[in-house]
Amino acid sequence: METAGSAVGTRSTWTSPSARGRGRARAPSLVRCRAVAMERPPSVRTVAIPFADLKERGKDLSGKIEEGLGPNGLGIISISDVPEFPALRRTLLRLAPRVANLPEDVKRQLEDPDSRYNFGWSHGKEKLESGKLDTFKGSYYANPILDVPTTDDVLVSRYPSYCRPNIWPADHLPELEIAFKALGKLMLEVGLMLAHHCDLYVMQHGVEPYDGESLEQTISRSRCHKGRLLYYFPRQFSTPKEGGSVSSWCGWHTDHGSLTGLTCGLFMRNSVEIPCPDSAAGLYIRTRDNQVVKVTFGEDELAYQIGETTEILSRGRLCATPHCVQAPSSENASNVERSTFAMFMQPDWNETLKFPSEIPYHQELIPPNGALTFGEYSERLVNKYYQGKT
Repeated sequence: METAGSAVGTRSTWTSPSARGRGRARAPSLVRCRAVAMERPPSVRTVAIPFADLKERGKDLSGKIEEGLGPNGLGIISISDVPEFPALRRTLLRLAPRVANLPEDVKRQLEDPDSRYNFGWSHGKEKLESGKLDTFKGSYYANPILDVPTTDDVLVSRYPSYCRPNIWPADHLPELEIAFKALGKLMLEVGLMLAHHCDLYVMQHGVEPYDGESLEQTISRSRCHKGRLLYYFPRQFSTPKEGGSVSSWCGWHTDHGSLTGLTCGLFMRNSVEIPCPDSAAGLYIRTRDNQVVKVTFGEDELAYQIGETTEILSRGRLCATPHCVQAPSSENASNVERSTFAMFMQPDWNETLKFPSEIPYHQELIPPNGALTFGEYSERLVNKYYQGKT
């Protein structure tokens, strides 16, 4: 399964602020996240913000924020020219195949079943949309900020996907911990800068009271951020099948944390870095008007996607969108391996989420007083989507 607190499989969209302003109550449309056979969708470049502008706390970036993350945006934005990022990205992503190729007995020692495989090595534990176990990719999960989020045994037992300690291959690949933490911390720092400008944009739109619930504060005080290093094993391809699934590498889902940082994938054949071998491969997003588009950003850019929790805290001014990843499937993609990294920034398990009435999804999970901690909310979502409970 995805990192707990990171993604869910099916969701309803909410009535847009513009529709509410016109006094029309539009019923939420259900987005079913499944494989879709279609013609090649159009390609769209992310809205990009230079790092030099992002780090200026007083700069007005509301136009860019609205275009990329607002009610009519794609729910994703990229940051260009981030110092040190290209080198940190390449260093970590080049370690992914080395993790995957560790001896099997070593990888078993790096697994953590008690966390639902949300710490350490995970391979063949998730299910594809077909229901089959996914053996095409492996993941390494860790909290880049805190090795031991808490020593409270009650919390560790209740929220194992957030609260259990990190596992590192100190004797077999010690450089993994160093590279993983370096990139994860940088992505958090840049994410906090973006969160600050998101807060300014939201407050400009009259969302009050916002103090104490701001995205920047919520992320900065959390103890349960999670990094995920992904490795896609090389495969053999012949002529692509017609009507192939656009979600062949990672199924349709919507992140339910606060903010997800993404790197561009790194492709290698025989340990040599190569360009992406299939122009159709990559990240796809379902827009607010139910269109599917391929989203691109530069390999030296950091991308950030909005999660459902941010949509809640912003009272719908910032929007999460369903997305998936399509694998290369052309003959040119044979024997190609891919590595990438995602940084899930999410509230602390004890952070109280105040649910506004104007966002009508997951209503069956919300108590009468309209508040849950993020840990409670995550538990209910996991039960709903992975165990069929409410």
